Amino acid sequence: RSNAKLIAPLGCLASRQKHTLPDLPYDYGALEPHINAEIMQLHHSKHHATYVNNLNVAEEKYKEALAKGDVTAQVSLQPALKFNGGGHINHTIFWTNLSPNGGGEPKGELMEAIKRDFGSFANFKEKLTAVSVGVQGSGWGWLGYNKEQGRLQIAACANQDPLQGTTGLIPLLGIDVWEHAYYLQYKNVRPDYLKAIWNVINWENVSSRYATCKK
Repeated sequence: RSNAKLIAPLGCLASRQKHTLPDLPYDYGALEPHINAEIMQLHHSKHHATYVNNLNVAEEKYKEALAKGDVTAQVSLQPALKFNGGGHINHTIFWTNLSPNGGGEPKGELMEAIKRDFGSFANFKEKLTAVSVGVQGSGWGWLGYNKEQGRLQIAACANQDPLQGTTGLIPLLGIDVWEHAYYLQYKNVRPDYLKAIWNVINWENVSSRYATCKK
């Protein structure tokens, strides 16, 4: 009987599709002058691609460890799954959170929720910027949705820790503050990059994520 229980999940794993690098919904140079083409190209085709490749490798090893019942190997693979899986999840959200037609302020329900939970859009912007500037080393600043409390929340995550997997908040807007996201253009002045990124935030995407998670 215990074998039958094992076969089902392993069957799912065996037929699992490999993760792939998503296409950008715009050209590498589309976010200029706020984020230059060289950064976008390296960030997407090199950094994100590496997370995808390493995630596939880690999942393959994990599948083998499961098949062997090797719990030690399963546990030792957790950091690689978290780091590369988080990197893939985070960047997949990030690319859609940005748009050459972005900037300005959100409308409708999202704007009402921002005013309700942060007092004003300016307040919210200041808070998310401060949290993102304050990330020590590498990480992300996030606007997330707390489903239990029915409200918006700001959070920071270290490295590539995925927001939902580590805090339970549903990700709406992520700001990547790893140096590879801005160094070629803004050097070590993270606040300048954060000032610029608000010009390319895709509020339609953030709003539709908000509408979806409220259902």
